Amino acid sequence: MNETGTVRCLVVDDEPPAREIISRYIGQVPMLTLAGECTNAIQAFSFLQQTPVDLLFLDIRMPQLNGNDFLKTLKSPPKTIFTTAYQEYALEGFDLDVVDYLMKPIPFDRFFKAVNKAMVTGTAVKETLANENKAGGSFVYFRADRKMIKVMLSDILYVESMKDYVKVVLAGQTIITKQSISSVEAMLPEKEFARVHRSFIISLSKVTSFSTELIDLGKNEIPIGKLYRQSILKILG
Repeated sequence: MNETGTVRCLVVDDEPPAREIISRYIGQVPMLTLAGECTNAIQAFSFLQQTPVDLLFLDIRMPQLNGNDFLKTLKSPPKTIFTTAYQEYALEGFDLDVVDYLMKPIPFDRFFKAVNKAMVTGTAVKETLANENKAGGSFVYFRADRKMIKVMLSDILYVESMKDYVKVVLAGQTIITKQSISSVEAMLPEKEFARVHRSFIISLSKVTSFSTELIDLGKNEIPIGKLYRQSILKILG
């Protein structure tokens, strides 16, 4: 992260439409900022010599030097997410300790899950984040009041959709951020959180009681949507 609290991203792909999609996705996530775009690995190498980057979105099949071979040339590479249309090329990336790989065409929810994986699960974007994560448990960041607010996953009671915004309800605080509930759902680990309604996500560990229509989180009563009833009752049961 830089001094503004955002993650600097570099997009490397020889196809303009592919770069455009990833760059647009980056612009939709408050915690990310686009540091630059490169059309090939040689250009990316020069860019990285001059500009610090936290997260690299790297195509594999490129002319001159492919993404796998390029990554091997970097002594201290940033956290890397492969983007590729060829699954057989991506498998080698796990030997290079990449965070994830995205198969083209890349949907936004899959992109967001990969970003969250870089930030929360496994290794974080920078060692300082990784150490903090290990010491204090998993966390996510939400943008509110013109700053990035760190929220421990263990503090979240539930998340409620408010059209273009979501309300993140904690034990002693409420955060409102401009974000879709689907994007928040992608940020949260499936084993700890569940979508119970088109407008609500709950922390499973905070459930105190439930019926076929309602879930109680202490004094908070959350409705169960018809489309989610079977799956959530199976989880809770």
